[in-house]
Amino acid sequence: MKRVLVTGANGFIGRRLCTELLRCGWTVRGTVRRPEAQRDLVPGIKPVLVDVTRDDGWLEALSSVDAVVHLVGRTHVLHDRASDPLDAYRSVNVEGTQRVLKACVEAGVPRFIYLSSIKAVGEGAQGPYSEKSPCNPEDAYGITKREAEIAVLEMASKTDLHVSIVRPPLVYGPGVKGNFLRLLRFADRGIPLPLGCTHNARSMVFVGNLTSAIVALLDQPTMTENIFHVVDDGEPMSTKALVSQLGYLLGCKVHHIPVPVPLLRLGGALLGHSGEVIRLVSSLTVSGERIKEVLNWTPPYTVEEGLTETVNWYRTTLSKRKTP
Repeated sequence: MKRVLVTGANGFIGRRLCTELLRCGWTVRGTVRRPEAQRDLVPGIKPVLVDVTRDDGWLEALSSVDAVVHLVGRTHVLHDRASDPLDAYRSVNVEGTQRVLKACVEAGVPRFIYLSSIKAVGEGAQGPYSEKSPCNPEDAYGITKREAEIAVLEMASKTDLHVSIVRPPLVYGPGVKGNFLRLLRFADRGIPLPLGCTHNARSMVFVGNLTSAIVALLDQPTMTENIFHVVDDGEPMSTKALVSQLGYLLGCKVHHIPVPVPLLRLGGALLGHSGEVIRLVSSLTVSGERIKEVLNWTPPYTVEEGLTETVNWYRTTLSKRKTP
Protein backbone atom coordinates (compact mmCIF):
# COMPACT_ATOMS: atom_id res chain seq x y z
CA MET A 1 0.00 0.00 0.00
CA LYS A 2 1.40 3.39 -1.00
CA ARG A 3 1.51 5.94 1.85
CA VAL A 4 1.51 9.70 1.41
CA LEU A 5 1.49 12.61 3.83
CA VAL A 6 -0.33 15.75 2.67
CA THR A 7 0.38 18.96 4.55
CA GLY A 8 -2.56 21.33 4.72
CA ALA A 9 -4.95 18.45 4.04
CA ASN A 10 -7.94 20.37 5.40
CA GLY A 11 -7.58 23.24 2.92
CA PHE A 12 -9.24 24.03 -0.39
CA ILE A 13 -6.68 22.13 -2.49
CA GLY A 14 -5.83 19.60 0.22
CA ARG A 15 -9.34 18.22 0.51
CA ARG A 16 -9.64 17.68 -3.23
CA LEU A 17 -6.18 16.11 -3.42
CA CYS A 18 -6.87 13.72 -0.53
CA THR A 19 -10.12 12.63 -2.17
CA GLU A 20 -8.26 11.88 -5.40
CA LEU A 21 -5.45 10.04 -3.60
CA LEU A 22 -7.88 7.82 -1.73
CA ARG A 23 -9.69 7.05 -4.98
CA CYS A 24 -6.36 6.02 -6.52
CA GLY A 25 -5.55 3.61 -3.68
CA TRP A 26 -3.18 5.66 -1.55
CA THR A 27 -3.15 5.54 2.25
CA VAL A 28 -3.26 9.19 3.22
CA ARG A 29 -2.13 11.08 6.30
CA GLY A 30 -3.18 14.70 6.54
CA THR A 31 -1.60 17.39 8.69
CA VAL A 32 -3.56 20.01 10.59
CA ARG A 33 -2.34 22.67 13.03
CA ARG A 34 -5.24 22.57 15.48
CA PRO A 35 -7.27 19.64 16.83
CA GLU A 36 -10.58 21.24 15.80
CA ALA A 37 -9.40 21.36 12.17
CA GLN A 38 -9.58 17.56 12.00
CA ARG A 39 -13.31 17.82 11.33
CA ASP A 40 -12.49 19.46 7.99
CA LEU A 41 -10.51 16.46 6.75
CA VAL A 42 -11.91 14.13 4.11
CA PRO A 43 -13.26 10.89 5.66
CA GLY A 44 -10.63 8.16 5.49
CA ILE A 45 -7.66 10.46 6.17
CA LYS A 46 -5.47 9.76 9.19
CA PRO A 47 -5.06 13.13 10.97
CA VAL A 48 -1.61 14.27 12.11
CA LEU A 49 -1.32 17.26 14.44
CA VAL A 50 1.87 19.15 13.45
CA ASP A 51 2.82 22.73 12.60
CA VAL A 52 5.35 23.84 9.98
CA THR A 53 6.52 26.61 12.32
CA ARG A 54 7.62 24.00 14.90
CA ASP A 55 10.15 21.15 14.80
CA ASP A 56 8.36 18.63 16.99
CA GLY A 57 6.22 15.82 15.61
CA TRP A 58 7.50 15.63 12.06
CA LEU A 59 9.62 12.49 12.29
CA GLU A 60 6.72 10.55 13.75
CA ALA A 61 4.34 11.98 11.14
CA LEU A 62 6.69 10.88 8.34
CA SER A 63 7.37 7.35 9.61
CA SER A 64 7.07 4.78 6.79
CA VAL A 65 5.80 7.42 4.34
CA ASP A 66 6.51 6.93 0.63
CA ALA A 67 5.86 10.53 -0.41
CA VAL A 68 5.00 13.99 0.86
CA VAL A 69 2.89 16.60 -0.89
CA HIS A 70 3.60 19.94 0.75
CA LEU A 71 0.65 22.29 0.29
CA VAL A 72 0.95 24.49 3.38
CA GLY A 73 1.78 28.10 2.59
CA ARG A 74 0.96 31.61 3.69
CA THR A 75 -0.94 33.39 0.95
CA HIS A 76 -1.61 36.73 2.64
CA VAL A 77 -0.90 38.80 5.74
CA LEU A 78 -4.05 40.24 7.31
CA HIS A 79 -4.57 43.36 9.43
CA ASP A 80 -0.94 43.91 10.34
CA ARG A 81 0.41 46.82 8.36
CA ALA A 82 3.11 47.49 10.98
CA SER A 83 4.71 44.06 10.58
CA ASP A 84 7.27 43.12 7.94
CA PRO A 85 5.21 41.09 5.43
CA LEU A 86 8.31 39.44 3.97
CA ASP A 87 9.27 38.01 7.37
CA ALA A 88 5.69 36.82 7.93
CA TYR A 89 5.67 35.00 4.59
CA ARG A 90 9.17 33.57 5.09
CA SER A 91 8.31 32.01 8.45
CA VAL A 92 5.84 29.66 6.74
CA ASN A 93 6.72 29.54 3.05
CA VAL A 94 10.49 29.24 3.39
CA GLU A 95 11.40 28.19 6.93
CA GLY A 96 8.38 25.91 7.18
CA THR A 97 9.26 24.21 3.91
CA GLN A 98 12.88 23.79 5.01
CA ARG A 99 11.66 22.21 8.24
CA VAL A 100 9.57 19.64 6.37
CA LEU A 101 12.38 18.94 3.89
CA LYS A 102 14.87 18.28 6.70
CA ALA A 103 12.44 15.92 8.41
CA CYS A 104 11.83 14.08 5.12
CA VAL A 105 15.55 13.43 4.70
CA GLU A 106 15.93 12.30 8.31
CA ALA A 107 12.92 9.98 8.00
CA GLY A 108 14.11 8.55 4.67
CA VAL A 109 11.12 9.75 2.64
CA PRO A 110 11.99 9.21 -1.06
CA ARG A 111 9.53 11.59 -2.75
CA PHE A 112 8.60 15.23 -2.16
CA ILE A 113 6.21 17.40 -4.18
CA TYR A 114 6.09 21.11 -3.45
CA LEU A 115 3.11 23.24 -4.42
CA SER A 116 4.56 26.59 -5.44
CA SER A 117 2.90 29.31 -7.54
CA ILE A 118 3.38 30.96 -10.89
CA LYS A 119 4.02 34.10 -8.84
CA ALA A 120 7.42 32.60 -8.00
CA VAL A 121 8.27 33.34 -11.64
CA GLY A 122 6.57 36.72 -11.94
CA GLU A 123 3.42 38.51 -12.99
CA GLY A 124 4.22 41.06 -15.66
CA ALA A 125 5.47 39.16 -18.72
CA GLN A 126 3.96 39.97 -22.11
CA GLY A 127 3.83 36.34 -23.24
CA PRO A 128 3.10 33.06 -21.47
CA TYR A 129 5.41 31.93 -18.68
CA SER A 130 7.13 28.60 -19.30
CA GLU A 131 9.37 26.58 -17.02
CA LYS A 132 12.35 28.19 -18.77
CA SER A 133 11.24 31.76 -18.02
CA PRO A 134 13.59 33.70 -15.70
CA CYS A 135 12.22 34.14 -12.19
CA ASN A 136 11.47 37.73 -11.19
CA PRO A 137 8.83 37.56 -8.44
CA GLU A 138 7.21 40.88 -7.62
CA ASP A 139 5.67 40.63 -4.15
CA ALA A 140 6.41 39.04 -0.78
CA TYR A 141 4.35 35.96 -1.57
CA GLY A 142 6.08 35.35 -4.90
CA ILE A 143 9.54 36.08 -3.48
CA THR A 144 9.13 33.58 -0.65
CA LYS A 145 7.64 30.92 -2.92
CA ARG A 146 10.71 31.24 -5.11
CA GLU A 147 13.01 31.09 -2.09
CA ALA A 148 11.22 27.91 -1.02
CA GLU A 149 11.68 26.44 -4.51
CA ILE A 150 15.41 27.09 -4.25
CA ALA A 151 15.48 25.35 -0.85
CA VAL A 152 13.69 22.34 -2.34
CA LEU A 153 16.11 22.10 -5.28
CA GLU A 154 19.15 22.54 -3.04
CA MET A 155 17.99 19.75 -0.73
CA ALA A 156 17.48 17.46 -3.71
CA SER A 157 20.99 18.22 -5.00
CA LYS A 158 22.55 17.20 -1.66
CA THR A 159 20.45 14.14 -0.79
CA ASP A 160 18.55 11.22 -2.31
CA LEU A 161 15.23 13.04 -1.97
CA HIS A 162 13.47 13.18 -5.34
CA VAL A 163 11.51 16.41 -5.73
CA SER A 164 8.97 18.00 -8.04
CA ILE A 165 7.75 21.60 -7.99
CA VAL A 166 4.28 22.48 -9.27
CA ARG A 167 3.46 26.06 -10.24
CA PRO A 168 -0.24 26.76 -10.78
CA PRO A 169 -1.76 30.13 -11.63
CA LEU A 170 -5.11 31.05 -10.03
CA VAL A 171 -6.75 27.88 -8.70
CA TYR A 172 -10.55 27.73 -8.67
CA GLY A 173 -13.15 25.14 -7.75
CA PRO A 174 -15.51 24.21 -4.91
CA GLY A 175 -14.29 25.90 -1.73
CA VAL A 176 -12.45 28.70 -3.56
CA LYS A 177 -11.88 31.97 -1.71
CA GLY A 178 -10.31 35.34 -2.50
CA ASN A 179 -10.96 37.29 -5.69
CA PHE A 180 -12.64 34.41 -7.47
CA LEU A 181 -15.25 34.05 -4.75
CA ARG A 182 -15.83 37.80 -4.79
CA LEU A 183 -16.46 37.65 -8.54
CA LEU A 184 -18.96 34.84 -7.98
CA ARG A 185 -20.81 36.93 -5.43
CA PHE A 186 -20.85 39.99 -7.68
CA ALA A 187 -22.26 37.93 -10.56
CA ASP A 188 -24.82 36.28 -8.28
CA ARG A 189 -26.07 39.59 -6.93
CA GLY A 190 -26.13 41.33 -10.30
CA ILE A 191 -23.74 44.03 -9.12
CA PRO A 192 -22.50 46.05 -12.13
CA LEU A 193 -18.74 45.79 -12.49
CA PRO A 194 -16.41 48.38 -14.08
CA LEU A 195 -14.88 45.86 -16.48
CA GLY A 196 -16.31 47.03 -19.79
CA CYS A 197 -12.89 48.22 -21.00
CA THR A 198 -10.93 45.29 -19.57
CA HIS A 199 -9.50 42.99 -22.25
CA ASN A 200 -6.82 41.13 -20.33
CA ALA A 201 -5.95 37.43 -20.47
CA ARG A 202 -5.38 35.26 -17.41
CA SER A 203 -4.60 31.58 -17.16
CA MET A 204 -6.34 29.55 -14.46
CA VAL A 205 -6.48 25.94 -13.33
CA PHE A 206 -9.42 24.00 -11.96
CA VAL A 207 -8.59 22.31 -8.66
CA GLY A 208 -9.51 18.91 -10.14
CA ASN A 209 -6.94 19.39 -12.92
CA LEU A 210 -4.27 20.51 -10.45
CA THR A 211 -4.77 17.54 -8.15
CA SER A 212 -4.87 15.14 -11.11
CA ALA A 213 -1.45 16.45 -12.15
CA ILE A 214 -0.06 16.00 -8.63
CA VAL A 215 -1.27 12.39 -8.49
CA ALA A 216 0.28 11.77 -11.91
CA LEU A 217 3.60 13.11 -10.61
CA LEU A 218 3.42 10.83 -7.57
CA ASP A 219 3.13 7.87 -9.93
CA GLN A 220 6.42 8.91 -11.62
CA PRO A 221 9.06 8.50 -8.88
CA THR A 222 12.10 9.19 -11.08
CA MET A 223 12.33 12.01 -13.61
CA THR A 224 15.00 14.39 -14.80
CA GLU A 225 12.41 17.18 -15.02
CA ASN A 226 11.34 18.66 -11.67
CA ILE A 227 9.45 21.93 -12.33
CA PHE A 228 6.02 21.93 -13.94
CA HIS A 229 3.38 24.52 -14.74
CA VAL A 230 -0.22 23.26 -14.59
CA VAL A 231 -3.07 25.12 -16.30
CA ASP A 232 -6.44 24.40 -17.85
CA ASP A 233 -6.61 23.61 -21.55
CA GLY A 234 -7.94 26.30 -23.85
CA GLU A 235 -7.31 30.00 -24.23
CA PRO A 236 -6.82 32.25 -21.17
CA MET A 237 -9.91 34.27 -20.24
CA SER A 238 -10.34 37.97 -19.61
CA THR A 239 -11.81 38.93 -16.25
CA LYS A 240 -14.79 40.38 -18.11
CA ALA A 241 -15.41 37.10 -19.96
CA LEU A 242 -14.99 35.09 -16.76
CA VAL A 243 -17.59 37.12 -14.88
CA SER A 244 -19.96 36.91 -17.83
CA GLN A 245 -19.57 33.12 -17.92
CA LEU A 246 -20.13 32.86 -14.17
CA GLY A 247 -23.26 34.98 -14.53
CA TYR A 248 -24.52 32.76 -17.34
CA LEU A 249 -24.00 29.61 -15.27
CA LEU A 250 -25.72 31.25 -12.31
CA GLY A 251 -28.63 32.35 -14.49
CA CYS A 252 -27.90 36.03 -13.76
CA LYS A 253 -27.48 38.92 -16.16
CA VAL A 254 -24.10 40.61 -15.74
CA HIS A 255 -23.60 44.29 -16.51
CA HIS A 256 -20.16 45.73 -17.28
CA ILE A 257 -19.56 49.47 -16.94
CA PRO A 258 -16.96 50.80 -19.42
CA VAL A 259 -14.33 52.29 -17.10
CA PRO A 260 -10.83 52.84 -18.57
CA VAL A 261 -8.24 50.51 -17.05
CA PRO A 262 -5.85 53.34 -15.98
CA LEU A 263 -8.72 54.87 -14.01
CA LEU A 264 -9.40 51.53 -12.34
CA ARG A 265 -5.74 51.24 -11.36
CA LEU A 266 -5.78 54.76 -9.94
CA GLY A 267 -8.94 54.07 -7.96
CA GLY A 268 -7.45 50.88 -6.56
CA ALA A 269 -4.32 52.71 -5.45
CA LEU A 270 -6.29 55.51 -3.79
CA LEU A 271 -8.51 53.04 -1.92
CA GLY A 272 -5.65 50.81 -0.79
CA HIS A 273 -6.69 47.90 -3.02
CA SER A 274 -4.06 48.22 -5.71
CA GLY A 275 -3.09 44.54 -5.64
CA GLU A 276 -6.66 43.29 -6.07
CA VAL A 277 -7.35 45.68 -8.94
CA ILE A 278 -4.12 44.79 -10.72
CA ARG A 279 -5.00 41.10 -10.60
CA LEU A 280 -8.42 41.87 -12.06
CA VAL A 281 -7.24 44.00 -15.00
CA SER A 282 -3.74 42.76 -15.86
CA SER A 283 -2.73 39.72 -17.91
CA LEU A 284 -0.90 36.62 -16.66
CA THR A 285 -0.63 33.69 -19.04
CA VAL A 286 1.07 30.35 -18.49
CA SER A 287 2.20 27.52 -20.75
CA GLY A 288 1.36 24.05 -19.45
CA GLU A 289 2.88 22.05 -22.29
CA ARG A 290 5.88 20.55 -20.48
CA ILE A 291 3.91 18.39 -18.03
CA LYS A 292 1.80 17.08 -20.91
CA GLU A 293 4.91 16.05 -22.82
CA VAL A 294 6.83 14.57 -19.88
CA LEU A 295 3.96 12.69 -18.21
CA ASN A 296 1.69 12.17 -21.22
CA TRP A 297 -0.94 13.85 -19.04
CA THR A 298 -3.83 16.06 -20.06
CA PRO A 299 -6.25 17.99 -17.83
CA PRO A 300 -9.27 15.71 -17.25
CA TYR A 301 -11.71 18.63 -16.85
CA THR A 302 -12.60 21.32 -19.37
CA VAL A 303 -12.90 24.94 -18.26
CA GLU A 304 -16.68 24.72 -18.67
CA GLU A 305 -16.81 21.62 -16.45
CA GLY A 306 -14.61 23.28 -13.83
CA LEU A 307 -16.63 26.48 -13.76
CA THR A 308 -19.90 24.53 -13.67
CA GLU A 309 -18.76 22.46 -10.69
CA THR A 310 -17.62 25.63 -8.92
CA VAL A 311 -20.90 27.42 -9.57
CA ASN A 312 -22.91 24.39 -8.41
CA TRP A 313 -20.96 24.35 -5.15
CA TYR A 314 -21.50 28.07 -4.70
CA ARG A 315 -25.20 27.84 -5.48
CA THR A 316 -25.80 25.05 -2.98
CA THR A 317 -23.67 26.44 -0.16
CA LEU A 318 -23.34 30.23 -0.39
CA SER A 319 -25.77 31.74 -2.87
CA LYS A 320 -28.86 33.53 -1.63
CA ARG A 321 -30.73 31.96 -4.53
CA LYS A 322 -30.52 28.26 -3.77
CA THR A 323 -31.39 25.69 -6.39
CA PRO A 324 -34.71 24.01 -5.49
